[in-house]
Amino acid sequence: MAEQVFAFVLQMACERKLISGSRVGVDATLLEANAAMKTIVRRDNDENWKDYIKRLMREEGVIGDDEEPTDDEQRRFDRKRKGKKVSNTDWKSKADDDARIVKMKDGRTHFGYKAEHTVDLETEVVLSATVQHGTEPDSQTLLSAVVDAQINLVIAGSDADIKEVAADKGYHANDQITACTTAGLRTYIPEPASPHQRRWTDKPDEVKAAVLSNRRRTQRAKSKQMQRHRSERVERSFAHVCETGGARRTWLRGLEKINKRYSMVVAAHNLGLLMRNLFGSGKPRQAAAFSTLLNGIYAAICLMMRRRQIQAAHPEFISRNPTRTVPTLMTPNCPA
Repeated sequence: MAEQVFAFVLQMACERKLISGSRVGVDATLLEANAAMKTIVRRDNDENWKDYIKRLMREEGVIGDDEEPTDDEQRRFDRKRKGKKVSNTDWKSKADDDARIVKMKDGRTHFGYKAEHTVDLETEVVLSATVQHGTEPDSQTLLSAVVDAQINLVIAGSDADIKEVAADKGYHANDQITACTTAGLRTYIPEPASPHQRRWTDKPDEVKAAVLSNRRRTQRAKSKQMQRHRSERVERSFAHVCETGGARRTWLRGLEKINKRYSMVVAAHNLGLLMRNLFGSGKPRQAAAFSTLLNGIYAAICLMMRRRQIQAAHPEFISRNPTRTVPTLMTPNCPA
């Protein structure tokens, strides 16, 4: 149902000529999962953190087999021990098995997911929005994001063909650029700074040609313009969906449920763009401000019509009092 709603909104946007589809921008952001770090358990035996610390204390001889340490003793031992590491390979969330331990934008370590948008750089319509595991690298999801956007365009009945894709340096990978080139896409992805000199002795010719072509394209003025549009419009979609739309925190659990809800939020964002194109307002607050403006214009028109009626009925009164305003003339004893 969520996919159908998303495709229906894209179809309406296509009918209003709001989809160009030739240039797209791809970027990703982190979402906070509905799971706390206090609920982590071991993947092998479902042992929670406190039981794990107790076992380590007994193995190192800090406490006896029959002793039970206090919470303060466990915290002191955990603070001083070496090799402390929380890995997704060893730990998982007891509440949400699909969540992964990630480092959020504000520096906190939390369970999270990764949301990826593919945005039309001409009209700002989100063509694809998927939620993935938080540990999925950006350098391995570029082609799948573009393919998903192209599938959505076909379902929406659009004949647009994605030809160019822009992304940040986190998406730069030789295999992804080569795959995009093989699929007929022109990539505009800057290369990350590397202290080592890039060598091509062990790379196939098609990989070398694709990466060097991408490097030449990123040095053009067109690439700089596309990167400006990507950083502005893709990030704006994240601001509307995640911050204003309240989708930064995932209140559901599991990738399937989270993807459905996130698709509905992104569909609402696209619907707001469509309403703004139709009515000049895409949100209730903007609609309220727009209605206030219309009421003011209507009141001004009514005052002008009333003044003309009074001027037609009493031209000699208006000529003797040219500076008097319409509200002063609109007295109960003044005939229309």
